[in-house]
Amino acid sequence: MTWTAALGWFFAAYALLTGIFLLLENRRPQATLAWMLLFLTLPGIGLAVYALFGRDRKAFGRQRKLARQNLQGTAAPIVEQMLARQDAEIGRLETQSPARRRLMSLVRRNSHSALTTRNHVAIQQNASAFYPSLMEDMRKAQRTIYLQFYTWADDAFTRELQAILLERAAHGVEVHLLYDPFGSLFRLTRRYRRELSRGGVRWAPVSALYWLHTISYRNHRKIAVIDGKVGYTGGMNIGQEHIDGGEGFDSWRDTQVRLEGEAAAVLQAVFMVDWYNATGEDLFAADRFPSLANGLSFTPTENPEVSDGYVPVQILTSGPDSEWRAIRQLYFAMIMSAQQRVRLQSPFFVLDATIAEALRAAALAGIAVEVMVSDRGEGLNQTPYWAANTYLAEVAAAGAQVHMYGKGYLHAKTLSIDGEACSIGSANLDIRSFSINYELNAVIYDAGLTQELEEAFERDLRDCYPFDANAYRRRSGLIRLRDSTARLLSPLL
Repeated sequence: MTWTAALGWFFAAYALLTGIFLLLENRRPQATLAWMLLFLTLPGIGLAVYALFGRDRKAFGRQRKLARQNLQGTAAPIVEQMLARQDAEIGRLETQSPARRRLMSLVRRNSHSALTTRNHVAIQQNASAFYPSLMEDMRKAQRTIYLQFYTWADDAFTRELQAILLERAAHGVEVHLLYDPFGSLFRLTRRYRRELSRGGVRWAPVSALYWLHTISYRNHRKIAVIDGKVGYTGGMNIGQEHIDGGEGFDSWRDTQVRLEGEAAAVLQAVFMVDWYNATGEDLFAADRFPSLANGLSFTPTENPEVSDGYVPVQILTSGPDSEWRAIRQLYFAMIMSAQQRVRLQSPFFVLDATIAEALRAAALAGIAVEVMVSDRGEGLNQTPYWAANTYLAEVAAAGAQVHMYGKGYLHAKTLSIDGEACSIGSANLDIRSFSINYELNAVIYDAGLTQELEEAFERDLRDCYPFDANAYRRRSGLIRLRDSTARLLSPLL
């Protein structure tokens, strides 16, 4: 047999085996055909891209360990009393809005998220509100400080935070810090980490950067929990750019939420799961959850800007190893349950077919759909923003209002419907956040807080200009070709 014939037989076997493998994954037909095409046209590169970006949760060798994302199973003995009253709480809230029950039940089942109700909640707009609040709470810490962020930098601001962490650790407070090694690459220095270690602060990356088979599955969550009582989550990371806008921007627009009570305890459980997955150390213990002790009572806050102590909140998690695409399902359900209006904020707008169709259907049904996105990105990588143009044109053609935020960098990830319920979290409106990243959102069922979020949206409109679908269609063919080419990379952006 000649070498050309052998090569032909080898390629035929390769095509057959990879084709069978992809068919057995039962993906959408378009995705299956796309991967087949990539495997056939670029055999070596195609396999490498698939290994880094294409696998779903079934490909995880550590799936049993990562299955501890099931918080209800992991923390059941600790949250037993809270779980026991789930049905009664959901039933009572259903009388206010039937749509709420559907959302609550969805979140409960697709991410095992308990409904918490005994909470004080404060929405914090921008680092000017979040950072001072976080630092004040950390200075008051008596037992534990748990921090987890996608990006943690070594800069003027984080040096202030480091001093607080070291001071609290010196006084016996247990301080743990998780960060994503990719998100913090070239930002978090070895010197900074060494100083934390010497001062008694425990730190760890969520995964090793040299684990190439998981490098694409980034932990994008933002969590801070102090003494098991006060927690924060939202879109903000830890870095100077949130204060001064960073390179290329005069300001940074973002949204965080402060949670005091049961929801903070659930945030802490999420952190503990991620800490276990990163280090193998189990931090779960009942005495670390004071918000759930003594009949689920907690001491009210003295901050008048915080809600009055009964706010239903669910903490929703998702990741590439999750059984369901939980946050994507949440967004779909919220959009389709809206009766009057939908308002979305996200730096990215790279949609999968499900969310794109939901937004178009809502707009065509007469729902006031408003989308606000950043009009450009950080640094040289503008590819996601080019791809976004194609999706923005589609939803705008269906009747949605698209607002381009131009004052600074819009980094908030919020969704509100009908002034009744809202979501604030780490998930961008893109395929990566829905399918590849580990994300976390807080779903808040409170009219007052939702209306407060919508008022902030209306203030942000002053710094926006409209996206004109007709004008976009008149742009040069080369620009539209650039954007359409970028769209092909949507699953990776």
